[in-house]
Amino acid sequence: MEQRKPVKHFSLGMKQRLGIARAICTKPELLILDEPVNGMDPSGIRELRDLFRMLSKEYGMTLLISSHILQEIEQLADTIGVINHGRLIEEVSMERVRERQSEYVEVTVTDSKQAVLVLEDKLSIANYKVMGQGAIRIYDAGVTPVELNRLLVQHDIGVESLNKKSRSLEEYFLGLIEGGGGHVMEADQARA
Repeated sequence: MEQRKPVKHFSLGMKQRLGIARAICTKPELLILDEPVNGMDPSGIRELRDLFRMLSKEYGMTLLISSHILQEIEQLADTIGVINHGRLIEEVSMERVRERQSEYVEVTVTDSKQAVLVLEDKLSIANYKVMGQGAIRIYDAGVTPVELNRLLVQHDIGVESLNKKSRSLEEYFLGLIEGGGGHVMEADQARA
């Protein structure tokens, strides 16, 4: 039995799929997509990601994707453009963004003020940022998580979590929008 359902009764994700299908059926050289994963479930997002890669690689199609979901862009794009207030403020390859992304150690402690004193006095670290809720990001490449944990525990500071991370595209984007490479904060600014 054939079922007919008007498009107006489709879910948002189905409408997105239909719009993308209509756009690619003419095999354009340039496909412009605005928030293409809006309304998609995780498996739908993965399907679209695979489709976009295939369209680019196998058909040589250029895709221009506008999205606020930076994690998705990070997985898809080979070049990004950052637009702020209608102005293109940077166009850069994702490879270059990844080169600029710095690794850091994020530690969540029971007493961030005391932890900052230990960082400064015992490890001579000035390259950190207090994030709130007891979290501190340390951008000094010379400190290891093992050394940091040992020193904090020796000074009776409870360590709730300790992770080595990389700066995300979201943080890179926010640094550009907010006026600079603000991921590094000097010690005297961190205490303010």
